[in-house]
Amino acid sequence: MTTSGRVVVVGASAAGLTTAQTARSQGHTGEIVLVGEEPEEPYDRPPLSKQLLSGDWEPDRLTLRPRAELDKLALDLRLGVRASAVDTAARTVALADGSSLPYDALVIATGVTPARLPFGHGLDGVHVLRGLRDALRLRTELRTARRLVVIGAGFLGAEVAAVARGLGVAVTLADPQPLPLLRALGSEVGGMLADVHRDNGVDLRCGTGVRALHGRAGRVREVELDDGTTVPADAVLVAIGSKPEVGWLAGSGVPLGNGVLCDEQGQALPGVFAVGDVAAWRDPRTGGHHRVEHRMTATDHGRIVGRALAGAAPPDSPLIPYFWSDQYDLKLQSYGVPSADREFTVVEGSLAERRFVAVYGGTEGADSVIRAVVGSGMPRQLRGWRQAVAEAAPWPQPASVGPR
Repeated sequence: MTTSGRVVVVGASAAGLTTAQTARSQGHTGEIVLVGEEPEEPYDRPPLSKQLLSGDWEPDRLTLRPRAELDKLALDLRLGVRASAVDTAARTVALADGSSLPYDALVIATGVTPARLPFGHGLDGVHVLRGLRDALRLRTELRTARRLVVIGAGFLGAEVAAVARGLGVAVTLADPQPLPLLRALGSEVGGMLADVHRDNGVDLRCGTGVRALHGRAGRVREVELDDGTTVPADAVLVAIGSKPEVGWLAGSGVPLGNGVLCDEQGQALPGVFAVGDVAAWRDPRTGGHHRVEHRMTATDHGRIVGRALAGAAPPDSPLIPYFWSDQYDLKLQSYGVPSADREFTVVEGSLAERRFVAVYGGTEGADSVIRAVVGSGMPRQLRGWRQAVAEAAPWPQPASVGPR
């Protein structure tokens, strides 16, 4: 792309803003339009389930860039309006207010939308958590609620459970899987996290789904589990996952699967890119497409695509997904893509002490290699294993496992 074409970025959070900022810093002089469904200026999402929910932060601390910095980027901000369709042949984006935006390059950064139960969401006190207003509503509830039921023991559900316990709220955490974060981190780390939550007073109901939400006078009062038991609730958070926000792309010709399917540089079609939670980038090592819902991946995507929009070469370093999760005094961090179906071993520290580094394996040809690393309480040691993930280093043999 030339450095003077018109770029339309749909999605005004970290991935979209980073794309625009990088394009400017790399010399793009053309118009950049940033479209956001929410009326707020771009803000950071990870603190929604942590510092903002706990009351340690107020919304102004979430702002990604001060207004003066936004002004320097010379963006055409279209906030509080939703993109409704795209015509890739005519190169136009239709907005819900009836306007239309022509583009030379389109960046899709619409993120995800929370999955919902097929029942109960019409009751007061039943929440999902994706945006700022969701978090503020839940924070208001937790100031007076005595009993919170969290449905879903993934990252979001586990973090909210930890915050609520810190506020003195009784918490029940329910999930059909037998352990928290089982699919993402496996049974070993999931078992440790189960113990952490129990130690902090959470009523953990793993291996149990939800059958119904019951209310009185229009407000949720009880959660019925599929084992026949009921749990009283003043508030309920539904945290059962999310879906890529791609409905507005129907019929556009943009390739869709588990998100927008892109090459390893984020391009889905000529002149069409996708970044952040909505984007499934191709992994050149495996040939598969991966969609990663973590904050630092959104930033990395934005930097790579922003450079492409300005005609700059991609960075030399490989894209290594990184995430962190704060639960009580535990800070989990990871490089790569861990999962329950990968080989697992602790290489430093111990799970019992909750200070550890562990690696997750995969195959490359006939060999076992390191695909991801997860740790807690040992940040320096964890960083030392990042390069092993980047290089797909050989799987450590027992004699090589230990501090570096």
